[in-house]
Amino acid sequence: MKEVIDRIVSCSACPLSSSRTNVVPGEGDLNTPVMFVGEGPGEEEDLSGRPFVGRAGRLLDKIFESVQLKREEFYITNVVKCRPPGNRTPKQEEKKACSHFLYAQIALIQPKLIVCLGATALSFFLETPVTMKEARGRFYSWIGGIRLFVMYHPSYLLRVQSKAPGSPKYQTWEDIKLLKKVYERLKKGESFDTFEKDIRREMEGDGQ
Repeated sequence: MKEVIDRIVSCSACPLSSSRTNVVPGEGDLNTPVMFVGEGPGEEEDLSGRPFVGRAGRLLDKIFESVQLKREEFYITNVVKCRPPGNRTPKQEEKKACSHFLYAQIALIQPKLIVCLGATALSFFLETPVTMKEARGRFYSWIGGIRLFVMYHPSYLLRVQSKAPGSPKYQTWEDIKLLKKVYERLKKGESFDTFEKDIRREMEGDGQ
């Protein structure tokens, strides 16, 4: 991973390299069965070189804590490793230029599940545009037997006040509870295939 990070630090493959303060490669447990992937660093991440440390990151920590999980149990990164100006959505050419770094991280960690934070991150993996409305609550098969799951990006949740049933914050609460169950079974060495029916049954029972 140090070699990958060294290459990220010296990368100048797209215009984002000229406006960055620091690269934000990612951090966390390299032996985790679950990775979290957002779309790109924000201002505080650019200043610190660490992912999800701003307001959105602090909310993500609280989401983990709500089910007695810690961010250190996972590996957390983004599709692009440099901050897009104004925190805009990364452009297609920027994602393409940076993608081999993410693929290398995935190859090293070998997760069983990748949790995409927001539809932009999921669209990157599926290589087709998706919306949260259609994608949320579903598990997608990806290369190498890896499953994909999407949750609302915490920066979006910061702009949502309601916690009523069906709201994004309510759905996030449901999703993180489900994710903990999946994580605990993956951590025991179970494959997703062995408990997928149980998980889908629970999701249907919860109305997801």
